[in-house]
Amino acid sequence: MRVVVWAVVATAWLFASATPASARGPYGSITVGNWKGGAFTNDKDGAFTHCSAGTTYQSGIFFMVAIANNGSWRLGFAHESWRLTPGEAFPLALTFDGQPAFNVYGMPLGTQLVNVEMPVNSALINQFRKARQMTAFAQGQLFQFNLNQTAQLLPALLNCVVSVKKNGVASAGEFALAAKPAAAAAPSPAAPSPPQKQAKSGTGTGFVVSSAGHVVTNHHVINGCNEITGNLSGEAPVKLRLVSGDETNDLALLQAPAPFKDVAKIRQNPIPVGNGVVAIGYPYHGLLTSDFTVTTGIVSSLSGILNDTRFLQISAAVQPGNSGGPLFDLGGSVVGVVAAKLDAVTVARATGTIPENINFAIKTGALRDFLDNSAVQYQTAEWRDSLKRETPEIAKDARGYTLLIVCKVNEQAAGKRGDTK
Repeated sequence: MRVVVWAVVATAWLFASATPASARGPYGSITVGNWKGGAFTNDKDGAFTHCSAGTTYQSGIFFMVAIANNGSWRLGFAHESWRLTPGEAFPLALTFDGQPAFNVYGMPLGTQLVNVEMPVNSALINQFRKARQMTAFAQGQLFQFNLNQTAQLLPALLNCVVSVKKNGVASAGEFALAAKPAAAAAPSPAAPSPPQKQAKSGTGTGFVVSSAGHVVTNHHVINGCNEITGNLSGEAPVKLRLVSGDETNDLALLQAPAPFKDVAKIRQNPIPVGNGVVAIGYPYHGLLTSDFTVTTGIVSSLSGILNDTRFLQISAAVQPGNSGGPLFDLGGSVVGVVAAKLDAVTVARATGTIPENINFAIKTGALRDFLDNSAVQYQTAEWRDSLKRETPEIAKDARGYTLLIVCKVNEQAAGKRGDTK
């Protein structure tokens, strides 16, 4: 409860005035998924100042989005452990969906609070409006934010500002509900039918985890898909249905209409740092080979960005299309689900150096919890030194249960979804 109260106070303080001053609110409410907020007024004179909403990420960062009464947009970042110097701005690189970074400045408004101005006519705010992922690099640290619900959040914030300026805070209600009808309005029956949208597709990787035909991949690989198919190398694709998804841990469970012959085994005991690993997947499918690729490396760290213990950091090279693929130990058991690579362009622009071989995989602890919650019976294996095998043997076995995942999505949805990795 202490963190929630602190976050609300931070939201109110951030946009109240040019100098640190208290604000009053929220009036009404904005409720979009985990985002919470409303309208705020200046505590001194009662004048409407802004509408804002925020949410806390697993890293502990409280992320805020706001529109001031003059229509300007701002972002805010806060964390209880930060010890910033108020008034001393620092460079901040923001990247949306892997696009070129925007170099801005963060202005500390308190020891734990950073404000980022976003003029309404800037390319930055346009990217933010349509993005699904955002990364922020500042002072040697990289932060990642999921923006999946901003398509609903931003209209609610706009509706909040317009409503309060017109009717005052006394009539404030749930601004998210009031923002929906216009966007969801059905076309007139007399209106001509819209042109047929052409289907687009993205690719990723998945692997079979049960004798009932269950397949695991990343949630971002299949998010927003109208049709999902999967196929083993050299075989015809089969249609897969989505069984369950875990957006927080970036995992998705699919199922084929019939079982596959082979099934991956999931390592039960944790893999130590420094151990060798093998990553298998379908990067740049259609541009490179149509077969899967095999890369090797080691476990570089037992945690991801900002010490996120759900992830392994690995040196095995991965590329767009590897996402959702299996990461094996040297015995051929799955020790992770390949999830992401560090954005080298963003880091290079922010630091002047190019990072090499920094990639991430979701640990099997999160994977097993996900499968247990989905009532999937999967096979496990314990590591023993006697089980060590050569890489070609591991790849040969993986051919029987590693799939190319193809996501088909119409053109309109593709613009909202972003690229599959």
